[in-house]
Amino acid sequence: MSTALLFSGQGAQVVGMGKSLFEGSNTARDLYNRANKVLPFDLQKVCFEGPAEVLTETRVCQPALYVQGYAIAQILRERGKLNNLTACLGLSLGELTAYAVAGVWDFETGLKIVAERGRLMQLACDQTKGGMAAVIGGSREDIAKLCAAFDIDAANFNCPGQVVISGDNEKVTAAVARAKEFGPFKLVKPLVVAGAYHSRLMEPARKEFEKFLATIEFKTPGVTVYSNTTGGVLKNPDDLRAALVKQVVSSVLWEDDCKAAAESGITQFYECGPGGVLAGMMKRTAPTAPITSIHEFAEIPA
Repeated sequence: MSTALLFSGQGAQVVGMGKSLFEGSNTARDLYNRANKVLPFDLQKVCFEGPAEVLTETRVCQPALYVQGYAIAQILRERGKLNNLTACLGLSLGELTAYAVAGVWDFETGLKIVAERGRLMQLACDQTKGGMAAVIGGSREDIAKLCAAFDIDAANFNCPGQVVISGDNEKVTAAVARAKEFGPFKLVKPLVVAGAYHSRLMEPARKEFEKFLATIEFKTPGVTVYSNTTGGVLKNPDDLRAALVKQVVSSVLWEDDCKAAAESGITQFYECGPGGVLAGMMKRTAPTAPITSIHEFAEIPA
């Protein structure tokens, strides 16, 4: 028996997230109270009550997803479900939650890192006019041709046949309009986002985040962790730091991470966060991988 935890990325947030955890678990309640002492806003209020427009802001949703994912992991640990925890992996922002649960840093340190990452990415969004689009179908070679033709970037390789492109909004719009000239894409659809995440437009955030992380101690993870930038395992603290900096402007190789984790022989995956999105991606990447999604307190195995 071996267990792995998956942690959600930005976009999974939903009003009401974490409320049942807060009401049902002393551990979760303590984490949310501690978070409110670290953050410059009332995390509990915006998570539990909204409004959705505020929760969706990059500077808010990233800490919201981090705290919820971490809380679910701690309740699973309390209930003896992580005695055989083997690996942690997360999509984009979720990678930082994975590192926290793996012991690379403590809860408060991780929350401060997440808050600064969200703040810097919010600034980069405000300073640029970026856009993103979902691309269904086609190969990675087709995606590369499309991105090269319109001078944009591949932001997320989520699962087979599902990629997100990112860059200057006008260029992304042009790519959407002409995409089928460059590959056998089934659907190319603009996404409603605040900016061009995981693209060169995030470079100002990357530079400042690198300076910030230079002041943070990274410890060797206690379990296997996967990197979005490599699609594989990283262990060395300096490599983990460098990967998190690079991730801000680089493609997220989530499909590769999921495939590698599934092939390692994990016998139970838990998705810690809203929406079941990661479970869906895992099922398309590794159809036989056993995965359970946990969002509400009642969904946590006894």
